[in-house]
Amino acid sequence: MPAPAQQRLYTIDDIYALPDGERAELIDGQIFYMAPPSTRHQRILSFLHLEIGNYIRSKGGTCEVFPAPFAVFLYEDDSKYLEPDISVVCDKNRLDEHGCKGAPDWIIEIVSPSSRAMDYYTKLSLYREAGVSEYWIVDPLKQIILVYNMQQAAAPAIYSFSDTVKANIYDNLEINFSRMQL
Repeated sequence: MPAPAQQRLYTIDDIYALPDGERAELIDGQIFYMAPPSTRHQRILSFLHLEIGNYIRSKGGTCEVFPAPFAVFLYEDDSKYLEPDISVVCDKNRLDEHGCKGAPDWIIEIVSPSSRAMDYYTKLSLYREAGVSEYWIVDPLKQIILVYNMQQAAAPAIYSFSDTVKANIYDNLEINFSRMQL
């Protein structure tokens, strides 16, 4: 019986060699290609980016908010290269010209049909393991927001698109999703 064919293991060099405009993530030697986002996805991304960025600026905060595409290298070995929809980074030492080295403080993923399992399961596990403090899953199809406070082992808080959602990493940042125009 022939030996099973070995699956190719990809590296960060393969990510950097992708043609312009092609986006993918790298997890343990496997490349996961990303479909172009929908207009609805981008509206949600823009709304959240502005809300968070304006809050940080109004408070004179030191954290920075980065919308996708923005590189997050969860570990020093570059085995996990992700592009969260929104990354909030408060430790400036984690930032360099390539992106964020280590876990951002807060990550938001906006679910697309092709990313559902990745956002709900794979990335939740990766982000928890890497030390992300807060993880939001925004699901346009279900019109819900799951808020994981990673410092607690509890189930996520679940909100709808008509709710105001409080960010756990800030004392008084609340995002009113009913103001979001889709």
